[in-house]
Amino acid sequence: MRYFAGIDVGSLSADAVIINEDRVIVAYAILPTGNNSRRAGTDAFDAAVARAGIDPSQVTAVVSTGYSRDRVLQAGESKTEIACHAKGAHFLFPDVGTVIDIGGQDSKAIRVGPRGRVVNFAMNDKCAAGTGRFLEVMAAALQVPLGEMDQLAAQSTEELTISSICTVFAESEVVSLISRGKTPADIAQAVCRAIARRTSGLVTRVGVAERVLMTGGVAKNRAVVALLSEQIGHPIQVPEEPQIVGALGAALFASETRAA
Repeated sequence: MRYFAGIDVGSLSADAVIINEDRVIVAYAILPTGNNSRRAGTDAFDAAVARAGIDPSQVTAVVSTGYSRDRVLQAGESKTEIACHAKGAHFLFPDVGTVIDIGGQDSKAIRVGPRGRVVNFAMNDKCAAGTGRFLEVMAAALQVPLGEMDQLAAQSTEELTISSICTVFAESEVVSLISRGKTPADIAQAVCRAIARRTSGLVTRVGVAERVLMTGGVAKNRAVVALLSEQIGHPIQVPEEPQIVGALGAALFASETRAA
């Protein structure tokens, strides 16, 4: 049995997926990138290989993607995040038409065509506004664990607005709202709404298809998903593990490269 790997090294997490020659996912790993993206890619690969119960020598080909894709030692080639997210999403949902990915440092909307081909895309990579880093900074300002932001937002009773696009100024707005006695729940909801508002513009630019899928770590925030769905006027689906879609796409590219 041959195996193929995809490694997605982003600014916040390094994700690796192992698939077999039948294109079945046999293992994956999600680790924090930390301050050494090269080591993070290696650690994610090693963890996924260990979970698959195979030897690294059994991995026939490796493709990298993500923010630090050129620093992945195991990769024979690299692919863009856009191409990998489209391919991974199409594999999981063959009728997907629009993919929304919010990563640690950027956000993007991708229009997907037949066979997972990228038809169009729009990307915000100029600042951290509306990204995972934005959410992380705001959670820290509220002194709330990042993974609990959506639960907190669900308790909101007053609609507040965070108008600043810049992460630094938005953080100042959060601090100001705290000093005015606004509840953490209402502020958390405002933060999630700001991310949804920022991202909806990208989606509008590429168009909303029948099946919309959201990937990336922020897709685990149910409040952001619900508010974004409301903003674009269309239901959004989230894969069982949204963080590995890019790495999955890279692994699929690896299997095709070998086949060619």
